[in-house]
Amino acid sequence: PLRELFFNTTFIRHNRLDHRKEYIKCLQMMHSSVDLSSYRDQHFKHNGVQGSRNEQEKHLRNSTTLYVGNMSFFTTEEQIFELFSKAGDIKKIVMGLDKFKKTPCGFCFVEYYLRSCAENAMRYINGTRLDDRIVRTDWDAGFVEGRQYGRGKSGGQVRDEYRTDFDGGRGGYGKIMQQKLTQTSPAFLPAK
Repeated sequence: PLRELFFNTTFIRHNRLDHRKEYIKCLQMMHSSVDLSSYRDQHFKHNGVQGSRNEQEKHLRNSTTLYVGNMSFFTTEEQIFELFSKAGDIKKIVMGLDKFKKTPCGFCFVEYYLRSCAENAMRYINGTRLDDRIVRTDWDAGFVEGRQYGRGKSGGQVRDEYRTDFDGGRGGYGKIMQQKLTQTSPAFLPAK
């Protein structure tokens, strides 16, 4: 029998088994790109109190907010807006900041007006290049004041504390490696 399926604003007629299988595979791939990851925020709070895993998952499933990571410290809010607005109308962008220096530290939150727009960003923007870096997106339970600050001991992101390789887009060496290098060689001291 002839079946009409609405897909990407176009009707596709599926009357052959191989076409139906291909279509179903495509739908499964699209669905999996917006599924929740296994990551859960250890600091998740609901109404100011530590929230349960079930509460967090409920918020994630209804969220219009994305966490965007692996950004350059030099990426601007305008660059983020330009890329992420291709997925839909953006309500708010919150830049991640070093909690001591108040400078960008490689992540942000992008909040959309509609869940469908956030899903588009998860499908089509996750894994793309922004400011010469491959950014990753993940669902966020919703921005709460204070979450814009890095959680690392030195003020930035925890992942940048322990990085041993040099990454110019993320401030050079990781903080611990920078400390070791400055103790052994004054040539690695940061310029003032």
